[in-house]
Amino acid sequence: MNGLLTIGLIFGVLGNLVFSHEFHHPTASRVKRAALPTEDGMDTAKFWLQDAQQTLKEKLKFKINKEKAKNVIFFLGDGMSIETLVASRIFGGQLEGKLGERSQLSFEKFPIVGLSKTFCVDRQVADSACTSTAYLCGVKANYATIGVTANVTLNDCLAGQDPANQVESIAGWAQRAKKSTGLVTTTTVTNASPAGLFAHVGHRDYESDLNVKEHDQDPKICKDIADQLVTGNVGKKFNVILGGGTKRFLPNGTLDFNGNSGERLDGRNLIKEWVDSKKGITKTVFNRDQLLEVDFDKTDYLLGLFSPKEMAYKTDADEAKDPSLEEMTEAAIEMLNKNKNGYFLFVEGARIDHGHHENLAHKALMETVELSKAVQKAIDITDSSDTLIVVSSDHGHTMSMSGYPTIGNNILGLSTEMSDVDGLPYTTLSYANGPSYYQHINDKKTRLDLTNVGVLDKDFKYASTFPSVDETHGGGDVAIFANGPWAHLFSGVVEQNILPHIMAYAACIGDGITMCQEENK
Repeated sequence: MNGLLTIGLIFGVLGNLVFSHEFHHPTASRVKRAALPTEDGMDTAKFWLQDAQQTLKEKLKFKINKEKAKNVIFFLGDGMSIETLVASRIFGGQLEGKLGERSQLSFEKFPIVGLSKTFCVDRQVADSACTSTAYLCGVKANYATIGVTANVTLNDCLAGQDPANQVESIAGWAQRAKKSTGLVTTTTVTNASPAGLFAHVGHRDYESDLNVKEHDQDPKICKDIADQLVTGNVGKKFNVILGGGTKRFLPNGTLDFNGNSGERLDGRNLIKEWVDSKKGITKTVFNRDQLLEVDFDKTDYLLGLFSPKEMAYKTDADEAKDPSLEEMTEAAIEMLNKNKNGYFLFVEGARIDHGHHENLAHKALMETVELSKAVQKAIDITDSSDTLIVVSSDHGHTMSMSGYPTIGNNILGLSTEMSDVDGLPYTTLSYANGPSYYQHINDKKTRLDLTNVGVLDKDFKYASTFPSVDETHGGGDVAIFANGPWAHLFSGVVEQNILPHIMAYAACIGDGITMCQEENK
């Protein structure tokens, strides 16, 4: 009993906070650290009753929009699991000095939310390739294959080249409807997610001819992804391409704008080929200043490659050289908006996924906040009456948010409790697996004491339960957020491959049923 009284006194000093779970864990120790203040009145019933009524009133204002979607913008947070959304929401609010738990990411304000089932045809837990085929081409595929049916197994070069096994993406559907198309990503423009827009390969790693050879295949038979982006039926028609990956497009020994060597073995300069193949006015840009100086009215095709591989994490970016996802999104919309027939734009916040793979939760959350900013920019410069915006993810990750931290506790920091087994502090965020495992074990083979460890550092690797070279994806459902024409169709729990079909229905593109056909019945 004396122990409980002592805990009660400590809580009084911290702000008279009472947690019902303390009685379920009477042996748990707590870490004394200040929490951000709560909103006035949160300790009263009146606060929550009024809050609920206000939310209800806002929901009652929602009206279904059944107009044709002239434009479709699809934002993808790669690896943006439900837990990532929650932690990023809190993180974003805390960055602004607010109570993070009550904050919202820009797209969390959308009126329609659903869930997407992410499995591949042959795997319970998906990768970014089979999922890309699902949410862009409308067909589920095998693990690590892109733009092909499940008749193609991993690294089956010939089957991937067979037109009978290839599937067209929503970008192709939009192009056939004479809409402009674009892609924006923070990884290489040849990576798995954007490649679903234009490529057909038996392995996601075929980014350049060098990579094809590394997988014991013949690049003369298996066209690599960079080649398909420049010369393929869909890839060559993109009006905007922004992201990383110059090394995939340049010959080995040829230096890009920033002095980095290409890797191609065939001697081809695909950037030059891209420029030479266009009949309109082209513009190539390789840093932030060049992008911001583009005269969109005098540019028909825009290619921006800002790094040899993936772009830098926001926490590591050179603000003078590296454009933000928000800036690239704005540039793409300005370019595409000139077409009276409208456009389809794919925007990927890719490095959320990379942060998680490295157990770098800080970076993953920052990348999610950056995606939120890009979505807000799109909201600000488009009209929701004729522009459908969809935000989703390809798959989840194994990061969890656990323990019983106090409200306002730094989401990246130590929980306000100690372990009730070893008496040591732990972080609110952790992973099921990953490369950090051994870094959290001391010389005595017991758990590392994090008391004086810089857990808030951007490069801190959060603990994992078992070791793996890279943290794996998670198999959970991911969220879908939608706003604009026919957004209400994105509700419920659905297979991931229905997403492009709903977008196509709203925009009257593709070979499936559309709202235009239904309207004329």
